[in-house]
This record gives sequence, structure tokens and C-alpha cells, in this order.
Amino acid sequence: MEKKTVSRDGTGIAYQRSGSGPAVVLVSGAMSTGATMAPLAAELSDRFDVVVYDRRGRGGSGDTAPYAVEREVEDLAALIDVLGGEASLFGMSSGGALVLRAAASGLPVRRVAVYEVPYAGDDEAVRAGAEYTERLTEALGAGRRGDAVELFLRRTGLGEEMIRGARQSPMWAGMESVAPSLAYDDAVMGDGRVPTSAISSVTAPLLALAGGASDAWWHEAARAIAGAAPDGRYGTVEEQTHRVEPGVLAPVLAEFLTG
Repeated sequence: MEKKTVSRDGTGIAYQRSGSGPAVVLVSGAMSTGATMAPLAAELSDRFDVVVYDRRGRGGSGDTAPYAVEREVEDLAALIDVLGGEASLFGMSSGGALVLRAAASGLPVRRVAVYEVPYAGDDEAVRAGAEYTERLTEALGAGRRGDAVELFLRRTGLGEEMIRGARQSPMWAGMESVAPSLAYDDAVMGDGRVPTSAISSVTAPLLALAGGASDAWWHEAARAIAGAAPDGRYGTVEEQTHRVEPGVLAPVLAEFLTG
């Protein structure tokens, strides 16, 4: 059953809670809601008290202008309060960047895990990210939500034929509805580089994961994240890509989160 808590700025944050045991909050990436993380929550709920939630501007959660990454950190603080004042955090993709920001801010976090945070591997990738930010800002500023979604899909490597097909699909309206939140994920990612200085202040044990079948740059980013943390470790989830199977990921997370 969906519940709501209220963040520091008065924004309502919708969440679902399941299971029992050590508390963990699952944080989704771009163009997603808490429902995206529900299959993973189901895999973990036999051992953990798991919360999935709609990040602000999505699903059942509210949104309050102006946006700042700090507001999303406060949203996580409100959820941790619901869980008794301490929790572990897991972040998928750009949700992992938010988790790292939250842990670095000093929230009462027991353990931190992230999967394939899309940090740039070189200067060319940083420049491509800056161009994406400029074009995304322009599209959203002009109210062209569909164009903003297209920009994101191209950035993730989707081909033009598949993008045209997506535009004709029933899911397109839902994608356009959360398009403004693409700017939020872009802000969370910063300039695209691994924020080594911030990560160095994360005192909780940290696990940075990449899929065993994913491209090398995902692993380079995960190693850089782990290497920047005082108690960081890098791991792989065998035979997986960015679309990791919850049933394969869950045992890896459970082992770390109970350590």
C-alpha cells in the first residue's frame, strides 16, 4: 500500500514499504518511478525492511520549485526518518549518483551500494554531457517534452528507428509526463565526472557494482567510485548489463548489506 511522508520543503513523497530486517531504501534512475525498483524490493524483502519511492516530480510524489539536488537529499532524509533514523541506500544508474551525494552529505547511512552510475570516462564524454545538458535545458524550457525524452533516449544509445517506435507506443505519454525530471537527474550527475572529493567523505562501507557483460567504461567508473571511498569496494554482477536482473542482483546486494 502506498504511503506518503513529507520532505523538509513540504513536498509529499510517495513510498511503499515491505519486509522486515535491516532498513534499505532503493533509489531509481532517470525516467523511472518506485515501481521500477519493486521487483528488486520483492527479492530483498525476505531479509530487509525495504522502501521504494517515487522521486520528486514522478508518480505519486509532489514537486516544489525551484529544484535543487539538496531537496532530493532531504527527501531521502525524510524516508530514513520513517525507517527509524538509519538505513542503507542502494542507487541504480543516476539514482546511484543521488545516493552518493546523500551519503556524502552526512545522512545516517549504514551502508551504500550503487550499480552502474553513468559517470564520464574521458573528456569527450564530459563534452557530450555538457551538450546534452544545453539541449535538454532548451527543450524543457520551450515545453518540448517529447524532444527532451528523445534526447535522453539517444544519450542512452537507442537507435532512431526504436525512438520513432517509442513515440508511437502507449508508454510515450507516461515518458513525457516525467520528462521534466530528466533535468533533475542531469543535475545530480554534476559535470559527469566521478565526484571523488565528495565520495572521499562517505564513511559508510561502499560497494560500486557493474555488470559482467557491460562495456569497460562502466567498470572504470565503478572502480573510480570504490577507489575514492575510505571503505570502498568494487564488484561485478556476472553476465549482467545495465538492465540487470533483480534476481541476480539481489543476492549480491544482500551479502553486502548484511555484512
